[in-house]
Amino acid sequence: MFAIVEIKGYQFRVQENQNIYVPKLKEEPGKKVEFKNVLMFSPDDKSFVIGTPTLKKKVKATVIEHVKDDKLTVFKKKRRKGYKVRKGHRQQYTKILIDKISEVREKRSSKNGT
Repeated sequence: MFAIVEIKGYQFRVQENQNIYVPKLKEEPGKKVEFKNVLMFSPDDKSFVIGTPTLKKKVKATVIEHVKDDKLTVFKKKRRKGYKVRKGHRQQYTKILIDKISEVREKRSSKNGT
C-alpha cells in the first residue's frame, strides 16, 4: 500500500513505517502531523485511485528530527575581470516517520426535525 502525497509543494511516494526527508516543517520533534493532500492511493501495487485533484484520505506522520543537508557551494566567475564570488548554503530538512494512511471521516450533522 502506498500513496502520493503533496508536502510543502513537493510530491512524495509514501508507505506506512517509512522514514522520509521533507522540506523543513515548523513542528517540533515528537509531534504528530497530518497531510490531507493525497493525490493518488494504491491498496496494492496493481490497482490505484487517482484524485481529482485530491482524495478523501490523509497521511499521519511523526516528526523525528530536523537535519541539514551537505553544504552546497555556489561559485561565480567572470573571466578576465577579476570577479570571483564563492557562496554556499545548507538546505534544512525534517525527517518524518509515516504512521498511517487512512480515510477522512466526515462529521455528520444530526438534524432533528423542528
